[in-house]
This record gives sequence, structure tokens and C-alpha cells, in this order.
Amino acid sequence: MLDLQRLRALHAVSVHGTVGAAATALGYTPSAVSQQIAKLERETRTVLLEREGRGVRLTEEAMQLVVTARELLAIVERAETELEERRGVPTGRLAVAAFPSAARGLLPGVLADLAARHPSLDARLTEFDPHLSVDLVAKGAVDLAVAHDWDIAPLPAPAGVEQAVIGDDLCDLLVPEGHAFAGRKAVRREELGGERWICQPPGRVCHDWLLRTLRAAGHEPEVVHQADENPTLVALVAAGLGVALIPRLGRGPLPPGVVEVALDPMPVRRLYALWREGAARRPAIAEAVRTLREHWPRAAAHTPRMPRTHRLRETEAGPGTPPGSASSNARAVG
Repeated sequence: MLDLQRLRALHAVSVHGTVGAAATALGYTPSAVSQQIAKLERETRTVLLEREGRGVRLTEEAMQLVVTARELLAIVERAETELEERRGVPTGRLAVAAFPSAARGLLPGVLADLAARHPSLDARLTEFDPHLSVDLVAKGAVDLAVAHDWDIAPLPAPAGVEQAVIGDDLCDLLVPEGHAFAGRKAVRREELGGERWICQPPGRVCHDWLLRTLRAAGHEPEVVHQADENPTLVALVAAGLGVALIPRLGRGPLPPGVVEVALDPMPVRRLYALWREGAARRPAIAEAVRTLREHWPRAAAHTPRMPRTHRLRETEAGPGTPPGSASSNARAVG
């Protein structure tokens, strides 16, 4: 009989692409994942992984086995959901994926709250890009994802994935002290031509949004510095190396030499919780989404120092309707 945990390990490698990434998602060591798959190869008398450069690739036999593994894991998930639903108490493991600034600015408080309220719930966080996390939900690699989209950069949601709005995160223009915009209350997008931009690398949502926004305003942006993490972007602005558009969530206090200026209209990104269709019946999912919405007003209201600038009023997101209700799923992602 095939071992479910070994099938889970193979499925994780197929979803995440490498043994190391699969191990991170499962909470194992790479050696443990490799051992699980080696045992599965002996059980099936089939080669499942082959070396390809520095990584591995799944054989055709392995891909067929992954299809079976996905079906079995879905059956197990349904059984676990039904049992948890009957108990009415959040229990078991809850795999959560979130993009970096949400993982930094929102999830710590949420996870601590869940742990305090529900000792039988084992919620575990992994940081992923928003687009990747949605796909991981659809494939069953994570139970719940916190993702975001922008007005002109919608987030695709595959079939079988449901969502609920958590809240809206505002975005500000950061400039060095002494910049021509530093003393302004607000700057229009049409005035942004000719600036030297600091942003995330291509392929990131924020990078794509910046390019589309400036091009829509008639400007071809000159991106001079690129970095993954917002604190690095802020440090580059503080050094006088350019300007940046950075959301408030998880940004942290602004260092000396950086001035926050409102952009007119104010850029907004919307945060979502996403889960597989029908999983909202699981108390752990429902409680996690409720807690995310409960913590959002505090996370959104935490606005770092804003020297010599105009502070726009934020609208706090209320707790809204519970996940799984008709109104919570009325707006498609994007």
C-alpha cells in the first residue's frame, strides 16, 4: 500500500519545483523529503526523480503518481474538514502563505492571536510572492493565502479558489530630503516624468504596477535600482539615489532623510484571503480569515513617521462578512 506521507512529499516537489522548496513548505529537512521519495521509489519499483542540472525533474511515471496523490490528498482534506466542522473548534495544521510585507506587518499578530485562542490549531506561515501563493492554494500546497492586487494589475484567481477582502493598503511616494517634491502636500502622477526610480525587480507586482501606471500617465520610467525588500528600497531613497512608491503595510519607520508625499490619486492595493472552494466550512479557515480582518484596522492604521507632509485620512476596513458567504465572494479577485 502506498504511504500517504510519501505521496505528499512527491506532490510537494511537483508543486514547488525543488526538494529544498518542498521541504520548506512541509516543514521538513531536504534530506527527509529525499528519503520519503526514495522509499516511495522502492515501494513502486519506479524511478520518480531524475537529476537535471543542479535540480531534479519528475519522470512521466512520477507525474502520473502526482495526479493520484492530489486526488488522495483532496479526499483526506475533505475528511479532515468534516471532522473539524463537527467538532466546531479550529484544530490541526493550517499552512498559510503570505507576501513579504503582509508576513511582516500583519501575520505576526494574527498568528500569535490564533495560537493564544486556539492551542489545538497549528498555523504555520511561509512567505511567497502573491501570484505564487494563489497557485499554491489551487494545488493544495497551502490551506490559506494572503495576497494582493492593484487597480491596474489584477490578481488572477483560478477556478476552485474562493476569496474574501481583508482591506485596502495605501501607497506613498518616498523622496529624499531636499527633493523638489519634499515640501508638497501631494503630487499628481503626470508630474512624475524624469524621476530616477527605485523599485522591485521585474515580475514583481509592484514593479509591473509602477511601469503600467507611469506609462498610462505618458512617462517611460527610468528604473535605476532594484531590490526585493522594502527596507532596502527605503534605504536607497534615504541615500538620495532616487524615489520610490512603497505601500504602508509592513514598511516600518522611515529613516532620517526620507520624506513621504501623497500621490494624487492615492495608489491602493487590496488584500485578500484565499482558500480552496468549500474549505471555508473548516473552522480553522473561518477563524483565520476572521482574525485577519480583525487585525487589519490596526495594521492599516500603523503609519510610520511622515515629516513635513500631508497625512491623508485612511478608511479602516471593518470585519465584513464571514468567509464562504455570498457577499464575501461577490467580487472576483482583480
